[in-house]
Amino acid sequence: MNDTDPNDKGAPLRSDAQRNRERILEVALTELTRSADAPLSAIAKKAGVGQGTFYRNFPNREALVLEVYRYEVQQVADTAAQLLETRAPDLALREWMDRFAQYAMAKAGLADALRKTASAPHGTLAKVGYGPMTSAITLLLKANEEAGTIRPGVTPDDFVLAIAGLWMIDPGGEWQPRAQRLLDLVMDGLRAGAPGSACCGP
Repeated sequence: MNDTDPNDKGAPLRSDAQRNRERILEVALTELTRSADAPLSAIAKKAGVGQGTFYRNFPNREALVLEVYRYEVQQVADTAAQLLETRAPDLALREWMDRFAQYAMAKAGLADALRKTASAPHGTLAKVGYGPMTSAITLLLKANEEAGTIRPGVTPDDFVLAIAGLWMIDPGGEWQPRAQRLLDLVMDGLRAGAPGSACCGP
């Protein structure tokens, strides 16, 4: 995420300005996921910032949508290392999968919002998310393989293909139970044949 004031190149944002920016992004994620046509003025109001502050950070809808997406991707990616610090590798992986499912549902709404902007290039969202997500998945898989908690040889591409069913779930419906069941099945599959595990699931 850009952590500099656009009007003062290279200078870090003051803490209050940083909080304003993050609050806008958090509100925008919720509102744009709910409705791709959410008014920018309504997002600013719910974030508790003035129009001037809002437009200094995000001069147009496309800039806001891209930064919300970039912010959300980085938050999800960073969670991988945080979970590994406090949980066993397999529990960290399973919990991260839940976080990824939340991101997948948000992505559907943000993709719709981005399609409604005139100048966003095709494939922009995928390009923004690829690097951080691949790094997070690689970190989690490596930790689990070293701990013997998943079958050896699983690649990030294998993992992404295994959870691809998430993209078939309607984000506007009761997606949580379906995602939970799918991810439990994926996790059971990853544990099957793990050298350090006697069984296939919790």
